[in-house]
Amino acid sequence: MSASPLTMKRVLLSLVVFIAVVLFQFDGKERLADQPASAQSARQSTALVRAIESQADGVQVQGSGVVIKVLRDDNVGSRHQRFIVRLASGQTLLMAHNIDLARRVSPLHEGETVSFNGEYVWNANGGVVHWTHQDPRKRHADGWIERQGQMFH
Repeated sequence: MSASPLTMKRVLLSLVVFIAVVLFQFDGKERLADQPASAQSARQSTALVRAIESQADGVQVQGSGVVIKVLRDDNVGSRHQRFIVRLASGQTLLMAHNIDLARRVSPLHEGETVSFNGEYVWNANGGVVHWTHQDPRKRHADGWIERQGQMFH
């Protein structure tokens, strides 16, 4: 008993779709593995991408980027260590790390990659990430900055 031409076409089409899905998944994993950690983190942090695109205010985000500028501390009110990171997307963010509540990220140099978890607030320059420390009152999600395997929170 032989299969009808319509059945053979369905089987062949199913086989082609299956092979395409397998190849796409393998290719996607291969490309992700070849990317630097900062690009992987930026791709995986959809909350950060959505926050930037929607000009959000007060959204907890996680990501990583390369330090492109180390700024002077902000000593008005609570003291904050400030630096600018560039994400893999090219977007820049100001990091405002409260050094009255957390250890200073030190040493910190331009060209280093840092990972972060904090609260994003949009501004015309790209946005600010703050709350990169633990909340002593436990009313806010704890944040952190990681540099070369060291956690600062």
